[in-house]
Amino acid sequence: MAGVTQEQAHWQPPGTAHPIGSRYAHAVVAEDVMVNALIQGGAPLYATTWAGKAGISDPQFNSTLEWARSVQVDLDSARRYAQAVYENSDAYLATLKEEELDRIIDLSGQGMGEWPLGAFLLTFVLGHIRDIMGEVSALKGIQGLQGYPF
Repeated sequence: MAGVTQEQAHWQPPGTAHPIGSRYAHAVVAEDVMVNALIQGGAPLYATTWAGKAGISDPQFNSTLEWARSVQVDLDSARRYAQAVYENSDAYLATLKEEELDRIIDLSGQGMGEWPLGAFLLTFVLGHIRDIMGEVSALKGIQGLQGYPF
């Protein structure tokens, strides 16, 4: 997200690609939901301590094209919220015991079956962020910005 302006974050790409701001919002909200709600059984930060302060007009775990094209992201506020989400995730991971990695996360309600926590963290938390990083990098490149830092 380095170097992205408000205008660039809300630029509407052609086709069905989602704007940078919505991808960023989705990535942060998804981490918040996955770590706090799906894994720990609590509520996400955007619904508790960060309610109304996350810089995202309509925080959503799922990102439809309609949502992506309409959500407004205040980058300064969203960056502060994101930092809180990252710190929260780090704090949780610091307490995680090896034997907990085999605990099952049930995603069958979403049609994705059951996952051991370790695989869930790698696939849905880290892998998801990596995927979105590629999307943001490509969208930055289309706008003439540097995507990946290499």
